[in-house]
Amino acid sequence: MSDMPPAGSNEERMQFLLDLRRRGIGSAAVLRAMDEAPREYFVPLDAVESAYADRALPIACGQTISQPYLVAYMTEQLALQPRHRVLEIGTGSGYQAAVLSRLAREVVSVERFSQLAEAARVRLETLGFDNVEIIVGDGLSGHAEGAPYDRIIVTAAAEEIPEALVEQLAEGGVMLLPLGPHGGTQRLVRLNKSQTELAREDLIAVRFVPLLTGKAKG
Repeated sequence: MSDMPPAGSNEERMQFLLDLRRRGIGSAAVLRAMDEAPREYFVPLDAVESAYADRALPIACGQTISQPYLVAYMTEQLALQPRHRVLEIGTGSGYQAAVLSRLAREVVSVERFSQLAEAARVRLETLGFDNVEIIVGDGLSGHAEGAPYDRIIVTAAAEEIPEALVEQLAEGGVMLLPLGPHGGTQRLVRLNKSQTELAREDLIAVRFVPLLTGKAKG
């Protein structure tokens, strides 16, 4: 990759991890995964100085890279195991996929913007995150060819639970998604799928870009 940013300082990275611990991220595996995904490579070059600030940052195509705490929190809520296969909806810069890849066997990530998908694919390959597959597609449809998935994480807000994603979730699996009105505050929801039911647990209030149908034009 060209125009690579300078790596974050050791002091900055240590403070970053300390702040996550202070905010309640207790999983050593999640903290290690956050440390192994250098955030400065996933933000725009003009935002590198803010890479480790705990706030969302704009990326191309009107999308965002979520604040570090939210990435860590969502990852922790998935309770990932090394054997798990994960479906991510909304690749963005590839940062969340990079974190997930350090905890799971395989990550399949669907992105509706081909520009973002290609940039993320190159970025992840260059950085050595080689168990991530990036697919340009309709996030609401998921990726049935690879189903079932042990975990599904959606990084854009849905107004209703997408049935296609529920169908692609394995029995005993967990899905995490922001649920609520586009343009407003949503709730992060965790769904646990059993043979007989889809149990729902509402977690924290969040605000995500909308989950839209279809591939983006252009």
